[in-house]
Amino acid sequence: MAIATINPATGETLKTYEPLTDDALEDKLARAAAAFEDYRLTTAEQRVGWLRAAADVLEGDTDSVAELMTTEMGKTLASAKAEVGKCVAGLRWYAEHGPRFLEPEEKDAAAVKAQRAYVTYQPLGVVLAIMPWNFPMWQAMRFAAPALMAGNVGLLKHASNVPQTALYLEELFHKAGFPADVFQTLLVGSSTVEKVLRDDRVMAATLTGSGPAGQSVAAIAGDALKKTVLELGGSDPFIVMPSAHLDRAAEVATTARNQNNGQSCIAAKRFFVHRDVAEEFTRLFGEKIGALTVGDPMDAETQIGPLATESGLQDVEEYVEDARTKGATVAVGGKRVDRPGWFYEPTLLTGVTPEMRVHSEEVFGPVAALYVVDSLDEAISLANSHHYGLGSNLWSEDEDERTQFVRDIQSGMAFINGMTASYPELPFGGIKQSGYGRELTELGMREFMNAKTVWVGPPSSEQSEGDTAGAAAE
Repeated sequence: MAIATINPATGETLKTYEPLTDDALEDKLARAAAAFEDYRLTTAEQRVGWLRAAADVLEGDTDSVAELMTTEMGKTLASAKAEVGKCVAGLRWYAEHGPRFLEPEEKDAAAVKAQRAYVTYQPLGVVLAIMPWNFPMWQAMRFAAPALMAGNVGLLKHASNVPQTALYLEELFHKAGFPADVFQTLLVGSSTVEKVLRDDRVMAATLTGSGPAGQSVAAIAGDALKKTVLELGGSDPFIVMPSAHLDRAAEVATTARNQNNGQSCIAAKRFFVHRDVAEEFTRLFGEKIGALTVGDPMDAETQIGPLATESGLQDVEEYVEDARTKGATVAVGGKRVDRPGWFYEPTLLTGVTPEMRVHSEEVFGPVAALYVVDSLDEAISLANSHHYGLGSNLWSEDEDERTQFVRDIQSGMAFINGMTASYPELPFGGIKQSGYGRELTELGMREFMNAKTVWVGPPSSEQSEGDTAGAAAE
C-alpha cells in the first residue's frame, strides 16, 4: 500500500509520501537510542509536565486534527472530535496517575532475610508501535501516553493511509516540550517492520492489527526474544436475554455495531437474542439501523461515513453476499451506496448460521449478524466457538445470568448492560486469537517496564553463616 492520504469519501488521492531511505531510517534509530539514555533519567515530575503540555496542545488543535482524521480515514467529524477528546483525557490521566505506577513496591523484607526488599519499575528502552488506521489518534495515544510516562522512547509505524495523522503525533510531542527524538514517526512500509524489530536498539513492540500481522510480529519478536503486546481484532458477541430493556438494548446495539462506520475491533458484531424476545428486538434493532444517516462525514447530520479503503468496501460486499447465498435474510441494507467514495449501507442479517463467513471471520464494516437462541448456555457456546476473544456484552437483569456470563464467556473484557469501550481506568485486551497483553491502566504502562527485584541485606556483621549458606543452596 502506498503511503498516501486518500479521501475515502471521494476516492481522491490528496497527498503522497516517499518511504524513509535506509540511511534516514538508521538515523532515526540511532537518535531514538541516544534519546533514551537521557530520557530514562528524567523525573516523573518532568514527564508529568510534558504530558500535560501535550494534552493542552492537542486540545487546542481539536478542530484541525479531527478534520485531518476524517479526511484520511472517513470517520464522522463528530466521532473524530470525540476521539481527540479521549486522547486529551488519556494524556491527563497518565499525568495524574502515572507517578504512582513508578513508585517502588515494598515486599516482606523479613520473610527473605533482608533489611529491605522491593520491586522497582524501570523503562525498557526504544519500543516500536505498529498501529492501524481505524482510530488513528487514540490507538497510538494509548501506547504513547503510558510509554512516555514510563520513560520509554517510542517509534511509531502507523498505517500507510493515515500518514498526516502519524506526522502530527510526532509534532505534538515536540510542541509539548518533550526532549528531542523521544517519539518519532517512521514513514515506512510493512516490509520494513522486520528490519526495525530485529534491530538491537529496539527492545519491544506493540501491534494493533490483523491476525496475520500479529503472527508475523510475534514470530520475529520471538526469534529475537523481545517482548510484544498484541491486539488483533475481535468479533464480539452481544447477548440479549428476556429480562433486558429491549429498546435500550437495541439502541446501544446500533451504536455498538456501527460506531466508527462499523470499523472497530471492539464493535459488537454477532448478536445472540433469546427466542422469547427475538421478534421484538429484531424489529427495534432493524428500525434503528435503517434510520441511520449515511453521507459526507464532514456533515454534522451524518452518522455513518465511508469505509476507509476500497478493498474494505469490497470485503464487506463479499461477506454479505456469502451470507445471502447460504440462506441469511438481509433484513436491512445490504448494498453499496450509489455515490462517489466507499460507502456501504448499515446492514442487518438474520438467520445467520455458523457456516457463513460472517460467523467465523471479523467483518470490518456496518454489518450486524443476528442469531436466535433458546438459552444463555446456547448463546455463550456459540459466542465462544469463535477464535477471537476480545470484548463481550450481555443484556440481562438476572443476577444468575450475569454471574454465568462473566464466568463462562471467553473474552478479555465483559460488559453488562452497556457496550464495550476503552478507558484509561480499565485494562484493555483480549485472549485467544485476539492477542495477548494489556493496554491502559498500570498494566499497560508496566508491559514495557522491567520489574526489577531489589534485595538489600542487613549489615554483614548481622548475617549468620547459616543464612548465607541457605541462600546459596537455593
